Order: sequence, then structure tokens, then C-alpha cells
Amino acid sequence: MKVLLISAQTEQSSLPVLPMGLACVAAAAEKAGHDVTLLDLKPEAAAEAVVREAIVAVRPSCIGLSVRNIDDQRMAAPRFLLARLQEVAAACRSHSSAPLVLGGAGYSLFPESVLTYLDADLGIEGEGEVAFPALLARLEAGLDGSGIAGVHSRSGGRPRPREMAARLDDLPLPAPGIFSAAAAGGREAWIPVQTRRGCPLNCSYCSTPRIEGTLVRKRSPERFAAWLEPWAAAGYENFFFVDNTFNLPPDYAKELCRRILERGLHLRLHGIVYPQHVDRELVELMAEAGCRQISLGFESGSAPILRNFNKRFSPPEIRAAAALFAACGIERQGFLLLGGPGETRESVEESLAFAESLELETLRLTAGVRIYPDTPLAEISRRQGLIAPADDLLRPRFYLAPGLEGWLLERLREWAASRPWTIL
Repeated sequence: MKVLLISAQTEQSSLPVLPMGLACVAAAAEKAGHDVTLLDLKPEAAAEAVVREAIVAVRPSCIGLSVRNIDDQRMAAPRFLLARLQEVAAACRSHSSAPLVLGGAGYSLFPESVLTYLDADLGIEGEGEVAFPALLARLEAGLDGSGIAGVHSRSGGRPRPREMAARLDDLPLPAPGIFSAAAAGGREAWIPVQTRRGCPLNCSYCSTPRIEGTLVRKRSPERFAAWLEPWAAAGYENFFFVDNTFNLPPDYAKELCRRILERGLHLRLHGIVYPQHVDRELVELMAEAGCRQISLGFESGSAPILRNFNKRFSPPEIRAAAALFAACGIERQGFLLLGGPGETRESVEESLAFAESLELETLRLTAGVRIYPDTPLAEISRRQGLIAPADDLLRPRFYLAPGLEGWLLERLREWAASRPWTIL
């Protein structure tokens, strides 16, 4: 079966990122015997013309469209990214009668709403590496997608609950040839890689449990390091570990670094670090394995606000982790997520002073907290009357603690103006 998979990235970034999630689905479909073409549609590309050209060349029997992000999470002037995907979906329907199937992290957050908004035929909630080949087999046999776990249909009906792969090693990973030489960023692009899925931390605002579940599932460090080797040989060296927390479990993270070191891979790595369970051995192993930068997601410097976010760490633990990474020559990008439940002007000032004292290389400031379905923050927002019970939250809605309206964003602009290492 000929399959066209489309990544329609709409976010502009200083770090070009290749659509590895969709590439994993492509690898699974290829393993099942299908002929797959992956189209990475650039933000500036004319969707109609590029999609038409690809459809004419491939003549697909099925088209898959990845929905990664719904919006840019900026409260002041949010960009609703599905508008661009709507153009892509319309171009697919105009030039092909093939079933249009949606998937991706953004789709899994709002399966019914996004299916309706994009007027697609089918959608896969959860991991696509198993469900998509199963769906292709049914379509090839002239059947519909009913009965496949996690598959939603425009024709309606309650789908079977999604199923998560118990063993990530059973899911194929793509080879370097999956991307064309003209892919965004070429060999300089950042490859987003994932060794673990699922997060049990349950931060009050986080959508990860809905997308990946709460059970941590891991790939074998040895197998994953072996998979990295041909990518390094092909000239790729920038790898962004998009695991929700690179350092959890810490023993796994250490073993992964050791396996990379054993193979002598010369890589530039970036990881997302939870400011707890960080010791010198881990940080030194990360540095030796090629880690040059981390995202240190601490969100607040105020202990009461951290508790409200259901964070398991304290300001002293943040400070200790930041110092360890600095001592090992690893750049640190910090994050402040300001305006959540219980936030006051005093706690905002406390967080700003705390963040400045860490002497980070970069600090990203966010005003207001995006509300996602099935999170504690969504429940708090409904109890406080900030969102209606029937609001599906597809259109971006934000939590901002009372008393900060108007003041917070203006204060952050004023504070960031004299600190060039700050991103707002």
C-alpha cells in the first residue's frame, strides 16, 4: 500500500528539528510491508502546491497527517497552529480521495475535537507505531478502522481505549535514510530522540500523562546506543532527548551515557532534566557522553508555588543541580512558569530573584499557564469558574492567578529588558 505521511511543522525555531515521531510511524509502516513517503512541509511552504505535487508523485492509498502542537502556549497573543494544518488537510482532500488519518501528540490531547476541526476521516489516539500498521491492513482489505484500539472515526462511535506498547524495544526506529538531504537543517538539524515514554510525576498542568501514560517504559540502553551509531556515521551529531525527564530513573540515564561512551560516538546532546536525583556521577557521565546543554525545568523559585504545581523538588535542590551542571561545563536553560494557582506579586519577585541568582546561560519566561484537559489545573480552573464545564480547551485557555492581570506581563518585560540572557 502506498502511504504519504505529512509533517506540517508551523512553529519557527532557531534549532531546526526533524519530525522523528512521524519517522517512527513511517518505520513501523515500512516494516509491515508498505511503501511510505515522508513529506516534511516547511513553515514557509505553500501547502496547496507542495501537497499536490507530493500526491501526484506518490498516488497514495492513505495519507497520514501529524498534529504535534495545537498552539504556541503564549498567553499574550497565542497562535492557533491548527489553522495551518486545516489548509494542509484541505489540500489533501482536494487532490486525493485517499483516507486522511491524523495522529501525533497534539491529536491525542483532543482526538474528537481535532478530527472534527480538520475534517479528517480517521485519527489515532496514543502511539501510532502499532495502531497505524493495523489500520493500514484493514484499509487494504477494504474494511474500516473500527475495532482498532485508539482509532477514532468521523462516522462516530466509541473507539476501543488506546493501548500503550509495554516494550518500547518492540517498536522499530527509523534509519538515517528516512530523511532527504533537503530536510530542514540537513545534517545540522536537531534529531529529537526518545528513550522513555510515560511520566508518573503528575505535575498539575502537564499533558504528558494523557499523551504517554503514567507508567515509565524504557528502551534498552544498549539497543538505543547501537541505533545512534549509523546516524553518527551518516554525519548527524545533534540529538535532543525529548524524554520528559532525562535523569529519571537516574540509573537508566547513567547506563545510557555509558553505552554511548562505549561506542565512541561523537555527539552533541541536549536533555530535559528534573531538578531532583541529580548527582555528580550522572552529570559527569552526561558531559563525557556529549551533553552540551540541558533544559532545567524548575518553573518557580518559590517553595509554595512548587507545591501547588505538585513538584517533588525544592529551591535548594534546583540550586544544587544547576551548580553541578555549571561545574561540568554544561550550559543550562532554565524555565519560569509564572501565574499559576497561588501565585502573587511577591512570589513572582521571589522566583525572578532566585532565577537570577543561579547565573544560568538562558532563562525562558512564561506568563500564564496553558490549561490542558484531564489535568489538576483544568479541574481547579473549572471549580473557580475560569472555564466552562463544556469547554474542550482546544482553543487555548490560560490560568492566571487573580491580581496579576496586566501587571505580570508588564513586569516580566521590564525585568527582561536589562537581562539579555532572558527569553520572553
